[in-house]
Amino acid sequence: MPIELKMPALSPTMEEGTLAKWLVKEGDTVSSGDILAEIETDKATMEFEAVDEGTIAKILVPDGSDGVKVGTPIAVLAGEGEDASAPVAAPKTEAPKEEKKPEPAPPAKGGGETPKVEAAPAPAAPKADSGDRIKASPLARRLAQAQGIDLSTLTGSGPGGRIVRADLGDKAGGIAAAPQVAAAPALQPLAAAVDPGDIPHEAVKLSNMRKTIARRLTESKQQVPHIYLTVDIQLDRLLKLRSEVNSSLESRGVKLSVNDMLIKALAVALIEVPECNVSFSGDQLIKYSRADISVAVSIPNGLITPIIAGANDKSLSKISAEMGDLATRAKDGKLQPHEYQGGTASLSNMGMFGIKQFEAVINPPQGMIMAIGAGEKRPYVIDDSLQIATVMSATGSFDHRAIDGADGARLMKAFKALCENPMGLVA
Repeated sequence: MPIELKMPALSPTMEEGTLAKWLVKEGDTVSSGDILAEIETDKATMEFEAVDEGTIAKILVPDGSDGVKVGTPIAVLAGEGEDASAPVAAPKTEAPKEEKKPEPAPPAKGGGETPKVEAAPAPAAPKADSGDRIKASPLARRLAQAQGIDLSTLTGSGPGGRIVRADLGDKAGGIAAAPQVAAAPALQPLAAAVDPGDIPHEAVKLSNMRKTIARRLTESKQQVPHIYLTVDIQLDRLLKLRSEVNSSLESRGVKLSVNDMLIKALAVALIEVPECNVSFSGDQLIKYSRADISVAVSIPNGLITPIIAGANDKSLSKISAEMGDLATRAKDGKLQPHEYQGGTASLSNMGMFGIKQFEAVINPPQGMIMAIGAGEKRPYVIDDSLQIATVMSATGSFDHRAIDGADGARLMKAFKALCENPMGLVA
């Protein structure tokens, strides 16, 4: 019988999505691994792969449908020789056999008690068919085969227990999922619907991304006690080194940005001050031994934070190349969940907009975020004399539940030292 294709959970936190575009139509034949549709999650547009072979018998959810819950049937797939109009296959369940009720025993002579009748034992639950094929996405199968991972030892988190890439974790060279933090109580709406009155206006429906940003940032400011620490950093040596490195790498087509160097500086500083490379997790403190830097990137629908994993061990040219690729795919909505979920700390740079200083909101469960202002010519004391220097302000926002003020100050000092003596970034 035909089977239902259901809205998949394309990330661990996904509860609903937008079916942006079907890439097949009714009557098309598909094979395992074929791309069926593009689905918008709260952060990116992702591809939905076919798991089984067959013919698209009916599309149940049209293009552009918003708020489609995970697990909702979106199409019907008919196998070879199957009638597309036949009802969708339902899980087979055997009806329990009707048990004959025992006849009540005749009362004992002499007015004795009626003998008790024991209840019939409940029928045993049907056992799963040991011959069932292991459910796994084509990508998970390829990675498992390449790494020699036995899929039968894993538990799938996808629809219907399907094994997806995230279930392979570090075994397939991926990044393990971030530790789960105790769920916060549901938040009440902050304000009633706004009545614009006679003011000319346009009401724009919130995207899934904007809804997620609103929810997460509200939770962060309400639940995370922020502490802010600011330092002024002289940039002249960093700018000079950047110019020299770019000249030497010009033949390779590499051009470092100041932001690339700041990503490296923050990553190295976090390794030097490991007390700040942490996450608060209820009754635990998660301490990371690698610095994965989430970098805020503005895109048309909001903000996304692609991750430079292990930035502390990567060269500046590698960071520059990865950041360029991630930023481009972020703006196209093509990032995979593991490329923007996780991270141990964040960096947000608004200097290109001329912003002198700002205080960024922490992205839970991370413990800190570095806010970068614009580099500008300022009067600055150098060697006990007043001179003109290129100076920027950097403000660290720290989760005070996990990071003490003194440790945050040590991180800011280390970050400042690396930026003002940047040869440490290329050593």
